[in-house]
Amino acid sequence: MRELKNLFERNRKWADKVKATHPDFFLKLSRQQKPEYLWIGCSDSRVPANEIVDMLPGEIFVHRNIANLVVHTDLNCLSVIQYAVEVLRVKHIIVCGHYGCGGIVTALEDDEHGLIDNWLQNVKDVYRYHRARIDSLASEQERRDLMCELNVIEQVINLANTTVVQTAWKGGQKLTVHGWIYSIDNGILKDLDVCIAGREDLARLQSQR
Repeated sequence: MRELKNLFERNRKWADKVKATHPDFFLKLSRQQKPEYLWIGCSDSRVPANEIVDMLPGEIFVHRNIANLVVHTDLNCLSVIQYAVEVLRVKHIIVCGHYGCGGIVTALEDDEHGLIDNWLQNVKDVYRYHRARIDSLASEQERRDLMCELNVIEQVINLANTTVVQTAWKGGQKLTVHGWIYSIDNGILKDLDVCIAGREDLARLQSQR
């Protein structure tokens, strides 16, 4: 149906459920937005940021795109980062990928897929940087999983090198960038042990690449 009535019904039930638990929730939410976290994740419908970390609306600012990329020519992503850092003054930015990412799988294929190939060239570049390490693994699943992890790490580095984040650190703003990955198989997040709280951390991580 044109109106998608089932979604409106689900919305009303959800709103009623929230208000039953927190009567003033939407009133308070309408007055301000003060999240401490920016989440940069994949557009995959199986990876909803708020639900994964069990947070309510208003607690996490979210940007999502295919394969959770931070590309220096992507004004959409950069604008979100700037607003989150300079206006919302978030304290943490999380780049979260996930195993089984369709964008990663597609980028590793030799087939042509049209317009999306331009976007996924950024993922192919990650593979090119780490090709020897990835190709040394025995199974295709291992290669894909490692590629998903390495892609997150590269995006963390890209993010930390943006002028927005660099300017924040120069100005003494407390801001930490994290790299995580999510398993759709069991719903568990994994910390990839890439945590950058300043330019020294960034230099150390880049030297380990």
